[in-house]
Amino acid sequence: MKLLLEILIAIILHPVAWILVLVDLAGRDDLTTAQKFIWGAFSIIWGIGPILYILVGGGKLW
Repeated sequence: MKLLLEILIAIILHPVAWILVLVDLAGRDDLTTAQKFIWGAFSIIWGIGPILYILVGGGKLW
């Protein structure tokens, strides 16, 4: 249920989801600076970027 809610947030409220992705990236210690930059830049893609970050990148929006 949480994953479905995160996907809906990512599609409908993309600017909010993008900010939450950036906040999550800032707090992750398992990624290098380059990886954080790439995920941050990739998550700009409308609707799909935050979803891919959640599903593939192991991230979370809260």
